[in-house]
Amino acid sequence: MAVVSLSGVGFSAGAAQILSGIDLVLNEGEFMALLGPSGCGKSTLLRLVAGFEQVTEGRIELEGRGVSAPGRHVPPEDRGIGMVFQSYALWPHLDVAGNLGYGLRVRRMPATERARRVAEALETVGLAGFEGRRVQNLSGGQRQRVALARCLAMKPRVLLLDEPLANLDAHLREAMVDELRRLHRVTGVTVIYVTHDQAEAMAMADRIAVMEAGRVLQIATPQRLWREPASASVAQFLGRGQVVPAEVLDPGADARVRLFGHEAILRAPAGVVCGPADVCLRRGDLRPAPEGFKARLIDCRPLGDTHLLSVVPEAAPDIVLRAEAAVAPSADDHLRIAVADGWVLPAIDGERTLRAAVE
Repeated sequence: MAVVSLSGVGFSAGAAQILSGIDLVLNEGEFMALLGPSGCGKSTLLRLVAGFEQVTEGRIELEGRGVSAPGRHVPPEDRGIGMVFQSYALWPHLDVAGNLGYGLRVRRMPATERARRVAEALETVGLAGFEGRRVQNLSGGQRQRVALARCLAMKPRVLLLDEPLANLDAHLREAMVDELRRLHRVTGVTVIYVTHDQAEAMAMADRIAVMEAGRVLQIATPQRLWREPASASVAQFLGRGQVVPAEVLDPGADARVRLFGHEAILRAPAGVVCGPADVCLRRGDLRPAPEGFKARLIDCRPLGDTHLLSVVPEAAPDIVLRAEAAVAPSADDHLRIAVADGWVLPAIDGERTLRAAVE
């Protein structure tokens, strides 16, 4: 069942067009991430769903009920949505129970039911017994859990998270990713999660909507986005995919292509034809091997249990590629690089989408 549906949604502020042509359907219990660089409009889109802003084009529906359209606006408190902000937005003069129970009290919920909801929400986020703690005495991770518990206590149909881990250090962020995954499994709540952090989105989301300049470029599972980006923009943004020119010699699901003067078999979408094309290469699929294309090594540095290579193909001296090697190459700066996998990008409006990934 579609819990959230956006059709042709646009939003402008004065003469500035912030969002354009957003189509998005979120199913019950789904965890969707809105992923993109700062300023791409992902937080604005979240605010439109929450009801803090009103669409200037299109329509938003929650469980089939129209809540936002030009001339129609249902306020946030009547949408059954919970939202966790980057700043947590906790009241410092209230203890943990006071923060969780405030919204329930506004709803005139009886005290016994409020106490039960508060205790249940704190148990869910692993903070049972924290009811009397002052929020200023909590760690960053604990405050984030209180903010989540406050939303869960309201039993929202949809939970909106706006960069909730941005203020935490790396160790706490990793722990909270695990916690959010667990909470989603336990509660089954439908989630829209805004982030610019690809690792967070890839680790948690069922599907990811990649955004750029106020538009959604592609919506897909993390695995499909990684293996089959729909455009050069998606390929280069997600995992710094390397988009390079090639020639398709024999199309098909496993297409034969000429790449830097060397032939390789790469995956390809339907509709690819013989001729010039752009391909996305991941560094883990490029490794030194005798059967590869000729390249010049310009840098090698250790990266955990592997080595990160920077190489320049002899057939394309203006392109720098990243590759990996289990063992550091010898001092000889010439080697061959084999292509184990890659993706032929679909053409857009009949044109190539090349944006050379040069470092």
